[in-house]
Amino acid sequence: MKALGIILAGGQSDERLKDLCSVRAVSAMPVGASYRAIDFTLSNMANSNIKKVAVITQFNSRSLHDHLSSAKWWDLGRKQGGLFVFSPFITNDNSFWFRGTADSIYQNISFLTKSNETYVVIASGDAIYKMDYYDVIKYHIEKDADITIMCKDMANSDKDVHDFGVMQLDSDNRMTDFEEKPVDPQNTIASLGIYVIKRTLLIKLLETVVSEARYDIVKDIIIRYRRKLKIYGYIYDGYWNTLNNIKAYVNVNMDFLKKDIRNLFLTDGAHIESKPKDEPPAKYNSGAEAKDTLVGSGSIINGHVYHSVLFRKVFTGDNSSIKNSIIMEGTIVGNNCVIENAIIDKQVVISDGKKIIGTPEKPIIISKGSVI
Repeated sequence: MKALGIILAGGQSDERLKDLCSVRAVSAMPVGASYRAIDFTLSNMANSNIKKVAVITQFNSRSLHDHLSSAKWWDLGRKQGGLFVFSPFITNDNSFWFRGTADSIYQNISFLTKSNETYVVIASGDAIYKMDYYDVIKYHIEKDADITIMCKDMANSDKDVHDFGVMQLDSDNRMTDFEEKPVDPQNTIASLGIYVIKRTLLIKLLETVVSEARYDIVKDIIIRYRRKLKIYGYIYDGYWNTLNNIKAYVNVNMDFLKKDIRNLFLTDGAHIESKPKDEPPAKYNSGAEAKDTLVGSGSIINGHVYHSVLFRKVFTGDNSSIKNSIIMEGTIVGNNCVIENAIIDKQVVISDGKKIIGTPEKPIIISKGSVI
């Protein structure tokens, strides 16, 4: 059951992640002290023996392209298959940027037509999870489904089901209805935006909907064809989160402070890989204290850090105090500073004695390259 992968990584973040995504794609967001968000989907593809993967980018894609400059870290540097990165291609015949998720694939339809894999796994690049797509493809075949949608029951989670597509399933998990971000959801089964479909059927559907000026996978394929096609839900019960707002971004990073979540991604089974930076280990100077904290390579720690995530090459000064915060790469925190409930972007300089104090409900965000 050969499959190829498509990762949708070009969506516009609008106000969801505020200043954090003014210069980067959501899929390029730093996660867990050493990863980018897209690493999780890319690793899931490679670990599921999917050796041909396309990443479709659009908005603020420079840092994402830099991260994907070598495919070998995800075992996708190969002659047969490999990693393909697509962005909008403007010509005299086509002056459009991608007009939706379906259109982004359609504008690169030659990737599908020139392939010979039977199945396609479509996923987003902004979700944090660990999944074997092989199990989903097997389920898809057993159900003789046209489309299989990975979904999760959000009843016992802290996520707002209004932010997701909500699926109605019958006793055999066949989808009977689908509502996109409903005001009054009828249940708590949420689509995770991960699909399995036959390559030939996907080509046919894309050619049909785009010819009718329809450009979205959810609205123009899933919802429009929900009664014509056999669409099944594959219920996933593992860890899953998506970077759809600031609260979710904080929660994802703080989840990495939990041993069971860390083990899931770092030690249990197939690993989540990333582009290495090859810096020296973090250094803790005399009197430094770090509790319940992840510290990235190349960092130098003075003062006290508690319940926080520090990425690579962070420097914290003497008598500084950092709590419940996320500090990104290359940031310098001066002496006698207090930082609580904050997200400090890359390459920020915080002068001696400064206080940056937010709340758990509304963390303070400092933009990349700021000098405070």
